[in-house]
Amino acid sequence: MAADRSVPRLENRAQMSPSMLFVVMLAAVIVAAAAVVVLRARRRAARTQAPSSRPADPFADIGETEGDPLRLKAGDMLDFGAERTWIRGSLRLSEGGAVWAEHFLEVEGERRWLSVEQDPDLQMALWTGRPDLELTPHGREVELEGVRYRLSERGSASYRSEGTTGLRAEGGMDYADYEAADGSLLSFERFDHGRWEPCTGTPVGRAAFTVYPSGS
Repeated sequence: MAADRSVPRLENRAQMSPSMLFVVMLAAVIVAAAAVVVLRARRRAARTQAPSSRPADPFADIGETEGDPLRLKAGDMLDFGAERTWIRGSLRLSEGGAVWAEHFLEVEGERRWLSVEQDPDLQMALWTGRPDLELTPHGREVELEGVRYRLSERGSASYRSEGTTGLRAEGGMDYADYEAADGSLLSFERFDHGRWEPCTGTPVGRAAFTVYPSGS
């Protein structure tokens, strides 16, 4: 008889009231919603941290010259990609408040140099001496090899020589700069009241070369 009375009590325990069922379902929904929120937050955090955790590529193109062109000096090496050369000497030039530099490169068979000036943006050009030309800067326009150049600036400056330049330690110079419509450059320089020396130039961008400073 005791066994017969225990069966109804088990059935009552197994039964759940509607209010309790609602509470259980509500709790399940809340737990599921919380899990979704936590999962989304972790994914957002992972996306945010991913770029900073990725190691930097030391060979990536940073889009500008590596090394400071304004601090170039004799003995520094310049790597233009297809050409690697050294600075054998530098001229520090000044005219009023303007200052710029010309860095002579170690190149066989010709005279080449890199000019660097902050005016106000960084301006650089690669020059080649043209002793074969019989030209002087006595007009506002000069025609060379079918290209017409217009006078852009002329003046006089003082210079200070460093390294091997073929000039005195200090002196003076005159210059006349011309520019063509396509950006090509033509310049004339005269050091210490000597003869005019013509040269042609090409503007150089910040990413054109890499600087390897000398140990000195």
